[in-house]
Amino acid sequence: MIDEAIGRAFAPAAAAVAEGRIPGATLGIATADGRRAVRVTGMAALLPEPEPLTEQHWFDLASVSKVIATTTMILKLAEEGRIDLDRPLTDAIPDLRQYDVAGAPERRLTFRDCLAHRTFLPAVEPIYTYGDDPDRLRAFVLQREWRHGPPVYSDINFILLGIAIERITGSPLSAWPIGPGLGFGPPPGPAVATEACPWRGRVMKGEVHDENAWALGGAPGHAGLFGTVTGVLDFAAGLLDDSGASPFMLEAIRTPVHEHRTSGWERRFDGWPGGDSCSGETIGHTGFTGTGLWLDFGRGIAWTLLTNRVHPTRHRETEIMELRRATGDAVITAWDEVGPDRPGA
Repeated sequence: MIDEAIGRAFAPAAAAVAEGRIPGATLGIATADGRRAVRVTGMAALLPEPEPLTEQHWFDLASVSKVIATTTMILKLAEEGRIDLDRPLTDAIPDLRQYDVAGAPERRLTFRDCLAHRTFLPAVEPIYTYGDDPDRLRAFVLQREWRHGPPVYSDINFILLGIAIERITGSPLSAWPIGPGLGFGPPPGPAVATEACPWRGRVMKGEVHDENAWALGGAPGHAGLFGTVTGVLDFAAGLLDDSGASPFMLEAIRTPVHEHRTSGWERRFDGWPGGDSCSGETIGHTGFTGTGLWLDFGRGIAWTLLTNRVHPTRHRETEIMELRRATGDAVITAWDEVGPDRPGA
């Protein structure tokens, strides 16, 4: 019955494509007992040449990279005893704000602070405008005296975590084995187009859309991962059935740390992108390019909505928030109506 469920759940995305709000959309559903279903519609690219979207296309996952890649890597290092999540980042990055070792507040930030966005760091900074050398830009991130503000969702948190991973392992994030259908670019198969970028002067396709990720070499901690719908569902299924995560990791990603945030993920809260129908045991994350992944542990079901809503430009209204919420509600409503215990389900 999962095919019946996804048929109903795909209606909001299909309507968004038909109405021209987004070029294309893929919805994938996976269950804890191993069932899968995928639906695809629309275009992988409108420019420079039209290209239909398929299940084999690789999406720029944008900030979904934070949970699939960086959070997973950090938690594995913690489980191995190579870091303590509640210790300062300086355990891995001793030169963080090295010209003010006594007073710099950045030196007191912990790994868990950054995972849960429980810091004073800004949401984003146009790091790419400060130069074009990835190593120099990393040094800029480490030595900058960041402006203070209330805790917000911050790319800077995860850029710092990415640098910490590089320091601890001696390798770039792209060297980590993430799994089939997932990897830092360029992807090995057909890629979904994102933005016609004014700065780079071309449609981004198979290259990371995020300007800072591109300038930092394509595999920093906050963005840069590409994935197929199968790759994303494989990752989600590994969390649902425990085959891809230890009890330590599952507890970390499901336990609240700061407001509605866990270590890396969001938990359900009123008005969140996963919709209102999922259980309180649901976590998720979105990506700027139009991607998202949600897991309802209470029901044993996960779904990923992958779109190219920034193609050919981010500067238009796509109603992506409304689409994500409608899709989440449709997935849960359809699944509850079909029912995992219904005969033949």
